[in-house]
Amino acid sequence: MLASNDQAKALVDLFHRGTKLTYKKGEFIVRPNETPSGVFYIEEGIVKAYDITKYGEENLLIIRKPREIFPIIHGITGKGRDIIYQTLAPTTVWRLEQDIYNKEIHSNKDIIPPLMDIVVEMYQLHSERIINLEYRTVRERLISFLLTMSGRFGKKTAKGLIIDVPLKHQDIASSINASRETTNRELSRLEQKGLLSNHQYKITLIDTEALKAFL
Repeated sequence: MLASNDQAKALVDLFHRGTKLTYKKGEFIVRPNETPSGVFYIEEGIVKAYDITKYGEENLLIIRKPREIFPIIHGITGKGRDIIYQTLAPTTVWRLEQDIYNKEIHSNKDIIPPLMDIVVEMYQLHSERIINLEYRTVRERLISFLLTMSGRFGKKTAKGLIIDVPLKHQDIASSINASRETTNRELSRLEQKGLLSNHQYKITLIDTEALKAFL
């Protein structure tokens, strides 16, 4: 990590100059074809970023968690793809006006290190997604995806490592370039092998070492 505790606090303090907004689960923060009204800092909750394919299906891009900022590219350049941001849980964010954000980036050196930490982590996640698509089989891509998600959202329980974020099968399928039917089938097979459990969109990795062995 590049940022010190004081620098991380400086970034939070910057966003606290903005507007505090709360959302229920399933609400849109940025709707389809809507230009973001500012830059957002997640204080609490989970936010799903996705777009719609030409086939009318949701394509999961990333799930953002507390202490992350979105949209990063639009926040810096004012440009970017039409990305939809929707809450997956009750969520609190701070919205900062674009011009204030841009001014602070150029004048406040303390906020650069925490911003770089966020950008580097996002770069790593997108790099892992590209590497994921190099695996030949759906099973390998599925396991790679689940291990990555467990690194971001995993919580240890008596039953295993639960990915503490709701994952629809279509979201998983779009992330690993597979059909929902094939993804469902591979999830079922891994569950039959006793390597994971899948209940109400929450997946628990029971044997991570065995899953890693597939890769």
